[in-house]
Amino acid sequence: MADEGSGTVDPELPVVRLCVEGMQAEAEGRAEVARGLFQRAWDIAADDYEACIAAHYLARHQNSPEETLRWNQECLDRADRVGDERVRGFYPSLYVNMGQAYRKLGQPALARTYFVRAAERVTDAPDGQYGDWNRFAIAEGLRETEGLRGTERLRGAEGLHGTASAVAGEVSEEEGTAGVAPSRWALDEAVDVRVRELLSRWCARADLKALGLTLPAYLGYLGTDEDRMRLRTALHSVHAARWLPEDEQTALGAVIGAAALR
Repeated sequence: MADEGSGTVDPELPVVRLCVEGMQAEAEGRAEVARGLFQRAWDIAADDYEACIAAHYLARHQNSPEETLRWNQECLDRADRVGDERVRGFYPSLYVNMGQAYRKLGQPALARTYFVRAAERVTDAPDGQYGDWNRFAIAEGLRETEGLRGTERLRGAEGLHGTASAVAGEVSEEEGTAGVAPSRWALDEAVDVRVRELLSRWCARADLKALGLTLPAYLGYLGTDEDRMRLRTALHSVHAARWLPEDEQTALGAVIGAAALR
């Protein structure tokens, strides 16, 4: 939204100006002042679009995970009511916020449904740092909720979110088991292990060049053909430079040649 540089909001809107002031207060460590400014933005919101923006920021200043979820749901509901191009770029982060809220409430299977939805909408986010942040957050959420099965009960979900059962039902119909997303989002496990080993060694010796080239592609990997090409190209760039120790050079070559990255 406004703070992530999506470029889709009018900076002259009173609601947006209040939210910008609130973000400045956040940056200065004045959390209560920030919350008051965001609350004022909510109070003066003239329509669903403005209410969506204000709710996004209010969600960040709640005292319980239940209230955080409630405001994130409010934000999503308002975006749905707007339903036009003004909110299209919001959806990846809105779904990420819902996923993170459910994860904090100890409901990872339901959280995963929202991370999957965020992945399906990731191309709607503008390019640049905002888009990268969304990719990283989505990929992290999917990794942390990988391998879930429908045996988990969505405890208390109905009381927190009136459509929780419907969401789980949709996923069950589409994927066969509630809360289980297709493995297409994840990097092949064998390749992932080898890439992590290399990244760990580069971190240990602060090889910033290798990390700078590969981490964005790895952290934002969501399983598309473009993602595979991006990661393979990044790894190949490090390999071609030939500055790594011989054993790492060999290991990296094997990763690049893996079928999962072709």
